[in-house]
Amino acid sequence: MKHLILSLVGLFSMCMVAYAGHPLMTDDTGTQGKGHVQAEAGLSFFYDKDKVDEVTKVETKGGEAAVSLAVGLFEPLDVVLGAPYVWYSIKENGTRVGREDGIADIALDVKWRFFEKNGWSLAIKPGISVPSGDEDKGLGTGRVGYSLFFIGTKEIESIAIHTNLGYILNENKFDERKDLWHASVAAEVEIIKNLKLMANVGIERNPDPESDNHPAFVLGGVSYDVSDKIILDAGVKYGLTSTEDDWNVLAGLTTRF
Repeated sequence: MKHLILSLVGLFSMCMVAYAGHPLMTDDTGTQGKGHVQAEAGLSFFYDKDKVDEVTKVETKGGEAAVSLAVGLFEPLDVVLGAPYVWYSIKENGTRVGREDGIADIALDVKWRFFEKNGWSLAIKPGISVPSGDEDKGLGTGRVGYSLFFIGTKEIESIAIHTNLGYILNENKFDERKDLWHASVAAEVEIIKNLKLMANVGIERNPDPESDNHPAFVLGGVSYDVSDKIILDAGVKYGLTSTEDDWNVLAGLTTRF
């Protein structure tokens, strides 16, 4: 069980980098435009406590510092590179049984917005994860992974709604499920100029082949446009199922060039 917990840390940190702009887990169809660049720095802290059986309780906590860079090759086409640094500790019945930190798996994605009309837009986002994290320390999967996401966005005045449907080929060295799916929806509302409130819900197939209890979450967040080029954000993510982290606290800084 300990090895499974360690592998999940690496897997889900990779997915969070690949999915979306901070603090949301659901991506939107927006691209940077030809020749423009967006740099995003995100920081998150997580906590999870599980009861394995009548006498065993496992407590996991840690965090992630991630940097992503999106480069606009064409008006509707971006290349996105994400690199996370992860740290965590695991306690079993109050005794520490694991503690690690280091670079996790790096993600490279391409986002192409292929449709845009009357406030509707659609995009696809294929991606690859490079096994840069040490799988023996629970910082990665140990193999090259692949993903493909379908993204939809609808904008209505000050409201934007985003939906994601995705497939993840979870190649790994831990006998986890290889075929994973993801489904999520998010909404952004500009309540006053430059200030947005955000909500996000989602679910993803559990990599544990012995469990059909799939990780699900709900997230609330806020973002503020300091200027045309700088955005600050923060959020709290809560696990809806026992296989999701109990909670995460997130903060981020986005800069556009």
